[in-house]
Amino acid sequence: MSAPAPAAAAEAPKGGGKKKLIIIIAAVLVLVLGGGGAALMLMKKKAPVDGEEDGAEATHEPAPAHKPPKPGTPPVFVPLDPFTVNLSDKDVDRFAQIGITLEVMDTHTADQIKAYLPAIRSNVLMVLSHKTSGELLTREGKEKLAREVQRESVRPMGIELDDEDEEEPPADTPKKKKKKKKVHVESPVTKVLFSTFIVQ
Repeated sequence: MSAPAPAAAAEAPKGGGKKKLIIIIAAVLVLVLGGGGAALMLMKKKAPVDGEEDGAEATHEPAPAHKPPKPGTPPVFVPLDPFTVNLSDKDVDRFAQIGITLEVMDTHTADQIKAYLPAIRSNVLMVLSHKTSGELLTREGKEKLAREVQRESVRPMGIELDDEDEEEPPADTPKKKKKKKKVHVESPVTKVLFSTFIVQ
């Protein structure tokens, strides 16, 4: 009577082991199938996104060759928050408070400008902080600043404009930079307008 009891005890683990093995196999299958399904879903979602990115890149690639707006199309304006910056005067502490509005070709460009706004503001602040009050108080200085702001506002978008000021050699030292003339690039920022200009 005592012999069948160990045999039954020995059979019980075998049955329990089979159940565990079946549960493990079922769990592995669920994971594999679930993972495969998730991978397929991600690939299906990723394909259109990649296509959209390619399309977006295709629209951004010809950025340097912007089409001019149709005649009669009103310009689009992108106002920037006013800049307050310490100037680089050595004798006294001077600062400038300057409001800048960018005139751009179209709403698409305005959206691009807004997307790159932190980088554009940083570039403009760097330009302003290197100016002296003497440079900013003259009309020529303001016009030069407008050109520099225009150049720096499109640089984050990967557009490099010619720097006319750097290509002009000083009177006493002739430079050969004019031979290395860059291909003219049409800027999507057509004008830089000053809404406020205070130097103190």
